[in-house]
Amino acid sequence: MIGWAMRHLPPGSLGWLTLHELRGNLRNAGRSRVGQVVGLLFLLGYTGLGVFFGVMLADAPFHAGPIAWLAVLTASLLVFTFMTTQSLLASQRTLYEAGDLDLLFTAPLDPRTVLSAKLIGIAAGVMLTFSIFLLPILLPVAVLGHPELLGSVALLVALALTAACLGLGVTLLLARIGGPRAAKTVGQILAALAGASFFLVTQIFNQHDENRQSGFVLLFEAMRARGYGSGPLTSLPGRAAFGQPLAIVLLLGGAVLLFAGTSWGMRQVFLQSYRAGGARPAARRAARGGIARRFHRSLFAAIFAKELRLLVRDPALIFQMLLRIVYLAPILLVAFRDGRSLPIGPTLAFASVVVAGQLVSSLAWLAASAEDAPDLLKVAPVAKDDLDFAKLLAAMALAAPLGVLLPIAIAFQSILGALVALLFTAGCGATVGYLEVAHAQPAPRATFQRRQKGGGVVRNLFEFFIAVILGLVAGVLVYLV
Repeated sequence: MIGWAMRHLPPGSLGWLTLHELRGNLRNAGRSRVGQVVGLLFLLGYTGLGVFFGVMLADAPFHAGPIAWLAVLTASLLVFTFMTTQSLLASQRTLYEAGDLDLLFTAPLDPRTVLSAKLIGIAAGVMLTFSIFLLPILLPVAVLGHPELLGSVALLVALALTAACLGLGVTLLLARIGGPRAAKTVGQILAALAGASFFLVTQIFNQHDENRQSGFVLLFEAMRARGYGSGPLTSLPGRAAFGQPLAIVLLLGGAVLLFAGTSWGMRQVFLQSYRAGGARPAARRAARGGIARRFHRSLFAAIFAKELRLLVRDPALIFQMLLRIVYLAPILLVAFRDGRSLPIGPTLAFASVVVAGQLVSSLAWLAASAEDAPDLLKVAPVAKDDLDFAKLLAAMALAAPLGVLLPIAIAFQSILGALVALLFTAGCGATVGYLEVAHAQPAPRATFQRRQKGGGVVRNLFEFFIAVILGLVAGVLVYLV
């Protein structure tokens, strides 16, 4: 479909470059044929559910008022946080990882057209992700009886355009302040915090509630008490989602103007950041303390240190680690709330095993598969099992600080329960990590920019099943002790 549309557009035009960006994003998804079939079946079933709701609600009247507007405002804030995260990551890939800007900027094309196509590509990728989850439900309901809900499409476009501008702006600002390397690292941290910000806010509200209501409900009530959703500005998303023309024009027009201003105003900064990202320093700093400390007496120590150092240097892992810590923080707050002893030891044990298992699986896959010298290791006079063991322990060592958080919380209730949780957490990590290193297909680390875990759907599901089973066993044992 995209290829057909590109053949009917002038090569190098804004529309042609934008479709090229979108096609590249879809190709980089890298799903197997089985994954594509499963995704298509899921989309068809999800659309069928939307048709069912559309038929059921065809004759039901919709009353758009302050409560509905506030609900749309709250949902828009939630969606916008995740859109901002995705646009931050996409902006970093566009600047530092895409690899096509040299060709585009040396081609007889207007740099403004290239930058605009990149920005539209970021916004289109963000919008496509959330359209898959929202539009199969909203569009059938709108078409079958409530056409005013078509305004939600305009709201989604406005949010995506604004998030794309914000993500690129933050990335360029970080690159200008701290340089490209700092921009990649700090950008990963900001992306994790942006994605979890709404969740953290709801949990903060929940910590001060004696009735243990949902944090989302408490935030909704707090916003309602302060008049959000009924004012002229805060009601704009809700009014636009329910089809009011003036609100749609204001929101969508404002987003388009912001997008156009970003394309024009950030052009020079974008070019400077890209050139700085591709530059290499002429001189390197001298090593401190000699180079003897870089060498190790045993094979295991050398491989372990090498893999651990490469994993720690990877900015994408900062995003993964920080995001998991952010989402584990509210669980720890619940464990120690009001100074009481831990009431949810089995649940924490289950969560510890599953989370650590998934993290070690990802780290072990990256350590074993992202190998720049696979041929050298293959012909080296060493056993493959020794290499795999060192890579697995390096992955487990990096995941260890996260894996001990929940067992430490359990220790405040039961030392024996904490030991059980810690044992099963380590065992789960070792099991799923071994499956990854044993079936790894090494490739150069530079090809792992997207960090899409391989191995196929079946093995990934099998590893998750193992983690769930071990987590359930750990929870039961913690409950018994």
